[in-house]
Amino acid sequence: MSEETKPQDAPAAAEDMTEAQAEPGDSLDAALEALRNDLETARQDVLYAKAETQNVRRRLEKDIADARAYAATAFARDILSVADNLSRALEAIPAELRADDKMKNLVAGLEATGREIEKVFASHGITRIAALGLPLDPNQHQAMIEMPSAEAEPGTVLQELQAGYMIKDRLLRPAMVAVARKPD
Repeated sequence: MSEETKPQDAPAAAEDMTEAQAEPGDSLDAALEALRNDLETARQDVLYAKAETQNVRRRLEKDIADARAYAATAFARDILSVADNLSRALEAIPAELRADDKMKNLVAGLEATGREIEKVFASHGITRIAALGLPLDPNQHQAMIEMPSAEAEPGTVLQELQAGYMIKDRLLRPAMVAVARKPD
């Protein structure tokens, strides 16, 4: 017998074959495990991407809604000065001229224009800020002067110098007011 075919070498050869067979199986298991890990990582990445896309979509929808709701803000601020001037003009007309037949139609036209401006403001969510008799709210009122008052609590709005307005839930222009303070 040759040395290659000795019976004592048969178990060693079987071990070599088992190791040779085990190595490809182990490498397949390792490769399969690596693929499973890669698949799980890819799934997580897809979930994160979907969540981020959904968040971006929500932000864009909110931005679009805000743009629609507040698009007229700059224009509304400009029109407020027109409304203020119209109100001042109406207040400046003395009572005797209001009763005059020649001026009656002019006053009626100015009043109708004022009502129309208020109607347009309301249709666009522009509302007047309440001020008189209320405590000063720095989020809506701008104190221009302090007036001594024994009747009103300090910090109470006594006079509205210029009307303030909101557009939906945002401040368009603060009300300029005079507030009470303790008398000297």
